[in-house]
Parts: sequence; C-alpha cells; structure tokens
Amino acid sequence: MSFDAEKVQRVLKTVPSLYRGPGGAVAVLKDGNLVGQHVWGYADMDRRIPITSQVLFPICSITKQFVSMLLLDLAENQPPSMAGQDFQEQLLARLREVVPPEFVDEGGLTVENLVDMCSGLRDYWALCTLQGSRPDTPYLLNEHNPDMLRRIRSVHFRPGYEYSYSNTNFNVMERLIEHVTKDSLANLFAERIFGPAKMKTARLCPRTDRLPAPIVGYEGSEKFGFFPAPNFIEWSADAGLVASLDDMIAYEKFFDRRYTDRQDSYRDAITPRHYRDGAKAKYRYGLRHAGLGKYNTMGHGGALRGYKLMRRYVADERLSVVVLFNHSADAPEAAGYILKQILDVSDPPPLAVQPVQQWFGSFLDLETQLSIRVLPGDAGKIKIKYVRAEETLRLVDDNKAESPDVEASIDGDILHIRRLDDNRVLTAQRLNHNAGVLDRSPVQGTYQCSETESTFICEGEGDMLYGLFDGCFGRGPPHLMTHLGEDVWLLADPRAMDDQPPGDWTIVFVRNGQGAVVNANIGCWLARKLDFMKV
Repeated sequence: MSFDAEKVQRVLKTVPSLYRGPGGAVAVLKDGNLVGQHVWGYADMDRRIPITSQVLFPICSITKQFVSMLLLDLAENQPPSMAGQDFQEQLLARLREVVPPEFVDEGGLTVENLVDMCSGLRDYWALCTLQGSRPDTPYLLNEHNPDMLRRIRSVHFRPGYEYSYSNTNFNVMERLIEHVTKDSLANLFAERIFGPAKMKTARLCPRTDRLPAPIVGYEGSEKFGFFPAPNFIEWSADAGLVASLDDMIAYEKFFDRRYTDRQDSYRDAITPRHYRDGAKAKYRYGLRHAGLGKYNTMGHGGALRGYKLMRRYVADERLSVVVLFNHSADAPEAAGYILKQILDVSDPPPLAVQPVQQWFGSFLDLETQLSIRVLPGDAGKIKIKYVRAEETLRLVDDNKAESPDVEASIDGDILHIRRLDDNRVLTAQRLNHNAGVLDRSPVQGTYQCSETESTFICEGEGDMLYGLFDGCFGRGPPHLMTHLGEDVWLLADPRAMDDQPPGDWTIVFVRNGQGAVVNANIGCWLARKLDFMKV
C-alpha cells in the first residue's frame, strides 16, 4: 500500500464535522511514527478551555489492554518480593478466594479466561441496575465492591466456551495482581508500562468524579444542547487510566515496537486462541480482533458518560489510529472511518434483495432468555437489536443476512443467529404480540432474587408497566417497560452508571399450571438469566 501523509491529515480534519460535539483529539501512526494528528474544540466549554494534545482524558476500557500487558510482564519478570513462588499458581490460588472456588475447581475458570472475556462472570456494572443504582449513584471500591462481587454466585455460561464482555473480569484481575505482588496497580503501571512506553503524564485515576482538569465530559446533542455529565464511579483495572493524546501516541509507538519484534513474546500472547470447543476466539488479552475489508485489526474502545474513545491497530500495515472524544459520538465508528479512508476500504454494496416480511418482529431465545428484535434497515439491510446497540446486517438473500460478526436467517417464526464473536448460536421463537395475554393473571407485584439479594417491583396497568429495583444502592428509579409479546417484556435502561451498559433488559414472566405468575426471569446480554421469585 502506498502511503500518503497529506491524505491522512485531510481525513483527520474531516472528523470534527462528521462527529460533532464539544471537542476531540485524533492521531494516526504508520510504522511506529506519527504521520498526522488533529485536536479541536473545548475541554471545558463553560471556561472556554480548548483541548490540546496534553489534555488528559479518561481512556476507560482501553485500560484493559494495559492490565493484560502488565500481567504478561509480571509473569516474565516476577517482582523480587515473589522470589521462589510461582506467579501463575499464586494468581490461581487468589482467584479461588475472590470468586466462589467451585468456579475454578468444578467450572475450570482460569486467569486467562478473565483477560480473554470468556469467564462467564456477569458484568458487575450491569448488576448495579438490579441493586437500585441511578446514573449518579456513587460506587466506591472499598465500600461497594466486596458486596457486589459476593453477589455473583453463578456464571451465565461455562468458562472458556463463549465470549461475553464483562468488567468483572478485570475488577477481579486487580484483586489478584495487587494481592500477589504486594504492590499497587498504580505503581506497577508507572514502573512497567508508562516508563518503558514514555507515556509521560498517563496515570491511574480510579475516581471519575476527580478527573484531572480541565477535561469535562458532555452528554446531549446539537439539537438539545450539551451539558456536563457527572460521574461518581470508582473503578481501576477495568477502566481507570487517564492519558493524553501525546501519551497515546507514545503508547502506539511502544505497541508497534513490541508487536513487530519477533523476539518479544507479546505478539504471541495477544494472538487469539480457541474456545474449549475448538472454535476460534476473537478477543485476547484485552484486545478485540476484527476484520476491516482484507485487513486484520486489533484494538479496544472505551466509554464513560460524556466520553467515547477508541484505539485500533492494523497489523499488516503497522497502522494505528487513536480517537478521543469528550462527548458521546461514536468513536469506534470514527476510527473505522479514518482507517477506511486511508486504506481505501469500502463496504460491499447492498444487493438488490428485499427482505421477506417474516424477518420483522420480536423473538425470544429460549436458552439465554433474551429478546431479539429485527427491524428494517437501509436498502438491502436489516437491523438486529440483541446487545446494547443495533447491529446492521447485509442481506445476501431474502431470508439470509450477515455482517463480519453475525450470520442470520429467518424460517417462518424461527430466527437463527450465529454470533461469531460470542461463539453462540441463537434459535429464537417469534413472540405473538397478542393483547389478550395482558388480560390473564396480572404480572404486577413484588419479586425477589436470592442470588443478587435484590427486589424487582412491577407496577402500572395494561401495557403501561414500570419496573423498579431495590437493593444495596437503595430504591431505584422507575424504568419503562414495553410489551414484546406473550409474557415477555422489555425494560429500558438507557442511562446507566457507566455510559450505556447494560442497555435493555428482557423480563420473562413464568406461570404455573394454574396460569398464575410465579417468577420473572430477568437478564441482559451482560448479565443473563437471574430468577426473581414472586412474593
């Protein structure tokens, strides 16, 4: 590929008008060298402080790949305090203490399952919703974390067999690393990552209500205006780093040096392995591998209310892109846009195919007990809502559609979906949106979950119901519920503590032989199949 540095700069200057908001910073590197960067807008709109390449952003979940890199370094260069001890054995012993030991001894949970996002552990941020949290609920590690981890008493799939994004994995990793090394994550990062990478100002900043000035994150839109998005989360290994654009440029140079050094074990460590059933995985050591046309890329996004971030590396071309926004524009999409423009990658044109009408509607996957909604898309496309955001699939026949990560087909009232990233096949039954079901024994009432030790309250009348959760964070706000069909409802959760997760929840009410509702199965993509018994 011929490389045009002037073209890179032209592309970067188009980003602000395409992803409009308070401000941002972007950079592109080739062969470990900076070839273009652009910063614009305001770090703090009220005080008219502009963004510069030195302004520190919370890089949120991009932190996970730093933790994974640190884990590898500790395994290869054990701290002096561990003389005579096996690092991996010590981590595994501590893992048995942090999670129920049967997860390890009977389920086969490993430390690598954590950094590869295939542990089956439910996401603790998602579970905060079931504990009565609000978007502005404080979460403190010493005060709240032990209780939240204690409430994770089962896994939602067998460790090692599937992928499911979970911040719990890296929350647990911090507990392991600090216990075994007898050192703080902040010190270990500074000594083993930031120093070698020449990241001069990056640091661990777990308290999101104490981010370094002048950066302010914003919610809102151009139509309704932008306003500061306060956060009160304390997190660490899952999302706690702050870094400037200059720091991230230094990191991309460091990443490229390590990845291209044939003597460095890092390249092999981040190469995806296989699930226990032999299927190839796409997430490894805090990095998601994804295709972009004919290219393989690896990277990770980050998000907090008011911030969206992305870094992505094209291995064959040694090409890096970094995107930092202090607003809620789609940073992963922006990174993809930049790379496609530079690499001259175009999406395949839609085929002249019309979807059969059977596609559209609401479905329930019986195994996960999660709802799936299929909606019309642009010409030659459909949209599927299963995870947090809608996923667009290109029709390849009137009853078949695909994207790089999803294959789907419709056969009458049965929806078949193969999720390549998740290593899961969904077989979902169409829900009959029959209003008559609302006239049966009422679903309103109080439900309790013994595992989460929280309460679900369903209130309202007809098809205007509200769901409320009470738990260790107190009395939660009402969430609007939408009837999908039969005894299946959708509970909207658009503004959680951590940006958008978990998104919508599926609530499946279960009746006994006499038709009376006896329990509710509640779950989302990040935290599935929790039983709430009616009381």
